[in-house]
Amino acid sequence: MLQLLASALQFWIKQQCDAVDQLELQLHGSALQLLRGRLEGVTLVASGVEFAGLPLERVQLRSGPIQLQTGLLLKGQAVKLDHPFAVRGQVLFSGPGLDRGLGDRRWRGLADGLAQELLDSPSFGELAITDGVLVLAAGGSGDQPKRQLATRPEAVDGALELHSLDGQRCTRLPADPNIRIERACISAGRLELHGEAQVCP
Repeated sequence: MLQLLASALQFWIKQQCDAVDQLELQLHGSALQLLRGRLEGVTLVASGVEFAGLPLERVQLRSGPIQLQTGLLLKGQAVKLDHPFAVRGQVLFSGPGLDRGLGDRRWRGLADGLAQELLDSPSFGELAITDGVLVLAAGGSGDQPKRQLATRPEAVDGALELHSLDGQRCTRLPADPNIRIERACISAGRLELHGEAQVCP
């Protein structure tokens, strides 16, 4: 039954994403707990994930206890999660992945907003991660000179902020109230975010 549930959860997770290259799930709990509709938690490790048009290079999460309706599963129906549950972990973004994601129409408003606030430019150009910093660029076409700004990510009050290296500019990215970012850094050429989230089925 645990294997059946793992397959059902994998299917549910993949439905929430645009793409998933690799996905590993580990269920925590006993068969008796599962029959009572409770799991102690789930550990998830995934790579090559695309969620809402944003590429995530690697995702590693551990959930808290999960309530679910196992009766539906035994009848061959889709698994149904009863209540919200907490998730903690980390997400890694590559520079090329972030650049491609910000170019997607779903994120274009955010990208242009970053360009306006940090570069005084009406439209976003490109993003790169190099030498331990996140570099934003805009302009470089027509009569607009190319502008670049090196920034460092910081987690502040549960949200992600970008701070210019000279300390003159800063912007806070819009935050989902169900997600709290606890640490943000550039490591091995990737943007790394650590935090917790409340998942509402």
